[in-house]
Amino acid sequence: MLTSDNINRRDALKKFGLTMGAGFIAPHMFSGNFAEAASFKKISDRFEHPNIKKPITAITLGAGARGTVYGRYALEFPDEINIIGVAEPIPFRNDRYAKWHNIDNANRFDTWEYVFKRPKFADAVIISTPDHLHYGPCMQALEMGYDVLLEKPIAQTMQECTDIEQLALKTNRIVAVCHVLRYAPYFIKMRDIVQSGIIGDVVSMQHLEAIEHIHMSHSFVRGNWHSSKESTPIILAKSCHDLDILHWITGKPCTRIFAMGDLSYFSKENKPANAAKRCLDCPVENECIYSAKRIYLTNRTWLYVMDLPEDESLHEAFITNELKTTNYGRCVYDMENDQPDHYITSIEFDGNITAAFSMEAFTSYGGRHTRIMGTRGDIVGDMRTMRVTDFLTRETTVWDARDIAELEEYKHHGHGGGDWRLMRDFVQAVSRQDSSLLVSSISESMESHRMAFKSEESRMSGNAEKL
Repeated sequence: MLTSDNINRRDALKKFGLTMGAGFIAPHMFSGNFAEAASFKKISDRFEHPNIKKPITAITLGAGARGTVYGRYALEFPDEINIIGVAEPIPFRNDRYAKWHNIDNANRFDTWEYVFKRPKFADAVIISTPDHLHYGPCMQALEMGYDVLLEKPIAQTMQECTDIEQLALKTNRIVAVCHVLRYAPYFIKMRDIVQSGIIGDVVSMQHLEAIEHIHMSHSFVRGNWHSSKESTPIILAKSCHDLDILHWITGKPCTRIFAMGDLSYFSKENKPANAAKRCLDCPVENECIYSAKRIYLTNRTWLYVMDLPEDESLHEAFITNELKTTNYGRCVYDMENDQPDHYITSIEFDGNITAAFSMEAFTSYGGRHTRIMGTRGDIVGDMRTMRVTDFLTRETTVWDARDIAELEEYKHHGHGGGDWRLMRDFVQAVSRQDSSLLVSSISESMESHRMAFKSEESRMSGNAEKL
């Protein structure tokens, strides 16, 4: 790694595509074409389309939101991957997915178990089932010789995660855990800057994951992750991404962790007087921030969880019925939820590097916000721009992720472009049978899971935990 003593810092800033100035720098103020900057080429070359002789084949287990994202990559790049099978218990999703991918009826299954009653008939499986259904299909897939794209978290317990890692190593199979933020240009750039030594040695970091208040109510109060026992603790389900990024940027293992947080607001004690069990029946619904009627029926947001009919004229009646019959129509103060709505974790990495991670529900905005403090400079970023300040010259430089997004074909896809970049890496790794082509292998992904499980132990016990 370069140090602050053996790098020309002004030249280094130019090398990493940072523009000089005290504030935001408009795209037209860049010297030369931004796409020709060394930093853009570094990111772009790292994720070129794989040069493969024939498409790999895959079976998708779970055709919900995440399975659909990865499936769309196959539709866009049929020369790279062909999805030939699907397991999905909801008939509408099964039918839709099979139609999209032209899947033979013989390769359509109600649940994942039936896939493995057949002899191996594809190169890989994509596991995008609910959290509690990661362990079983992943172990079975590895036993039968499949490579695996595994949605995070790896599994529900640390022992199950360890079992998967050990079996992957034993069978020499590829397991790509979907730590998609590692594939987003923004975080790649942030890590490159840190690892270059431009800001000197990293001393400390602050990282905020702003869930956004409606997102919290949707996913972790009403939604699939409302129960830590049925799914996984929120620090793992939502924030193993963030723990992984902190570990990846430092390049150091965690040595100690301490966590605090609780469920403070979404509980029966805060239910308004006269409020009903469902928003459609509630006399105070129009005064409630979390009105399901306003969120889903009036504003029509967060509807990806509802299997809406293709005919838009039927949507209102369909959504209304969902609000009458599912958790998405229930009062947020009257649920069986137990996930904390605020969570603070203090982390110590090897080398006495400290980090403060905060996951917060009560924000008007979403996204990640990061501050990295080094001995020669610091970084402040919000997933759109990064401002790097040199302590010696007091010059501030700015890198704008949107300038790359304008030039990239993946700009419309999730997690800052990370979703499809992950798929591109996975295809290449499976095609070449080379797990080193993955940024996040199963063994590398284990560190964030160790951190998450120890963080939850600490939160529950009130004690710091050593890793």
